[in-house]
Amino acid sequence: MPKSPRKKRTVVDTFDFQPGRVLARKYEITSKLGGGWEGEVYKIRELNTDIERAAKIFFPHRNLKNRSSDIYARKLHKLRECPIVIKYHTQETITYQRLPITVLISEYVDGELLADYIARLPRQRLPTFQGIHLLHALISGIENIHFFGEYHGDLHAENIVVRRLGLSFELKLLDLFHWGRATRENRNDDICDAVRVFYDAIGGRTHYSKQPKEIKYICCGLKRSLILQRFKTASALRVYLETQTWT
Repeated sequence: MPKSPRKKRTVVDTFDFQPGRVLARKYEITSKLGGGWEGEVYKIRELNTDIERAAKIFFPHRNLKNRSSDIYARKLHKLRECPIVIKYHTQETITYQRLPITVLISEYVDGELLADYIARLPRQRLPTFQGIHLLHALISGIENIHFFGEYHGDLHAENIVVRRLGLSFELKLLDLFHWGRATRENRNDDICDAVRVFYDAIGGRTHYSKQPKEIKYICCGLKRSLILQRFKTASALRVYLETQTWT
């Protein structure tokens, strides 16, 4: 007797929800903020209160048995005291193409992606001194995440929201890579990625040769082993930034 053909699993790799669509009869989509491997993120408005929030909507094949969304929610909750991490609110379920889809609702961060912020600067790069303030804000936030026994795992200019306040920067991280427990290796990744964000923000390879020695001491030509030899922890890099005499 011939075997019954296996039912093909529906793969959803985009939602492309338009402004005005209502989710879970509670939230109205305002705009799309971005997308990635796991799903898409939208700016939404809570219908009852008019409060703006953010919704991360998971592709079902990337969130089997809600494993990804549950781990992510728990991690955000664990890091709720970290100012650089967005605040998690609640979880909702919607139906899309007859599939249950998990939606995580979090605070909406009003600001600008670091990549966009730098792109609109006159020279598409930060002056070095401002770049130091950016790195200090970023590594201080990462230090806080490490203090709670976690890590980010995917730092880059496309998932850092920046609100500039004078010489300082107020930052929020849009996403965290959440697989596995924190190890020395992935905490090291955070340190090296933060240095890479700084390196790129102040002009990258094009302007590196003209940077002062204190900047080259931090960047180490992006050689991972040298960076980690000098800055074994996020705290070590923060302390260097706060105590170095800048030329």
